[in-house]
Amino acid sequence: MRFAADVADLEIADYQRAVRLVLRHPLITATFPDEKALPRVRRFAADLRTDLSEAFGYRLELHGATARLVRTADRLDPDRGAVSRTGRPFDRQRYAYLSLCLGTLGRAGIQITLSELAESVGGDANRITGLGLDPDVGADRRAFVDAVAWLEERGVLRLADGSSSSWASDPGAGEALYDVARDAVFALFRPPRVLQHIDSVGALLERSPISSGNAERRAAAQAARRAVLERPVVYFDDVPAEVGNHLRGQTLAADLQRLTGLRLERRAEGVLLVDTAGWSSERFPGTGSVAQAAVLLAVAIAERVSDPDGRKARRMPMPDPGEARAKLAGQIDAGLPAGVPLLLDEPDPVDPAGDPDETDQRRLPLITDSFLREATAEVLSAYGSAFGTAWHADPERLRTEAVALLVRFDAVVVVPGGVLARPLIGRYRSTVAQVKQRTLF
Repeated sequence: MRFAADVADLEIADYQRAVRLVLRHPLITATFPDEKALPRVRRFAADLRTDLSEAFGYRLELHGATARLVRTADRLDPDRGAVSRTGRPFDRQRYAYLSLCLGTLGRAGIQITLSELAESVGGDANRITGLGLDPDVGADRRAFVDAVAWLEERGVLRLADGSSSSWASDPGAGEALYDVARDAVFALFRPPRVLQHIDSVGALLERSPISSGNAERRAAAQAARRAVLERPVVYFDDVPAEVGNHLRGQTLAADLQRLTGLRLERRAEGVLLVDTAGWSSERFPGTGSVAQAAVLLAVAIAERVSDPDGRKARRMPMPDPGEARAKLAGQIDAGLPAGVPLLLDEPDPVDPAGDPDETDQRRLPLITDSFLREATAEVLSAYGSAFGTAWHADPERLRTEAVALLVRFDAVVVVPGGVLARPLIGRYRSTVAQVKQRTLF
């Protein structure tokens, strides 16, 4: 056994739950995600430190009433952003307020009032061109409260007295007093490099030079395990050859089974980790109207691609992922302070002709926007009572959000005029989908 070697067989299920817990919640405090989480991690702290480091290159730190998993990132991921309690994704303003809150709390004592925090963050924000914070402006106040609520939910701030909702309604009429969990404050923001010394977000992904063949093989194995954990599906075409070799090997499946208790599913095109324990934050198929529409669209796309009697779908080459990564890095770097030079990595040039056999294999079926609109209309017609009146009134929004969900799970790739169906769509070929109908009164 390469991992969990010192864990007794009777405890392996508990150990695997602890591994899944840390992987899902990289920050664990006395109250987040619940009061039982931290004791579960502390029970296996030594084994977790060793295995997470050896298997994934992650670092587990425990300080006081806080456990922090410092991950190693291999690529920028736009789908892991922070969200508010109401499900609203954080924008630049909210991220800026969150960062300024952490800076203020790092200098604060063991308690702070909401108005004091707002005053300090406002002082810093008002010195930043294009940001600012005016508590009398509703949009600023809501964005600031979302940042504070994010910290409160994770136990970084603990409400001791008052209410943040009353302050959010009227800063002059309400107040809240918070206890500051200083261990959590210092554990939360741990960049791998001093931010003042980097000139692009891409620098955060840089690695130290590898000096030997053994180190290269170990790094490739770790990258393969990370890819399986952090992506909904890993296609062999999307990873370097050395990482793909580890993905194809039997050792990877055994390692992940031993560590997480989850089974690896392998197909000709790639692999995925089957989430039978509900450890991931988002699952597909999932619940809700958008998730239901997405799986029904996946079924329709699979039938369109495999229909022997229908018109053959046109095939197109996959877009260059390097261009998408460079574009995302440019969008992030656009938020750097004025005067900081940008040194963006240009994507490697791609030969549009390429190898004929390889290009033919990487061509994917094009599903047009018109087909997706027709399929969405058929879904609403066939399962009318399963979707609310708002979706019937705006089917285009339902289509857009359902396609976005399929994109997040690497089932399709958006291209001009439609989407390209990736191999994951094949899982839903000949699927009979059942949608729970709404009860009408």
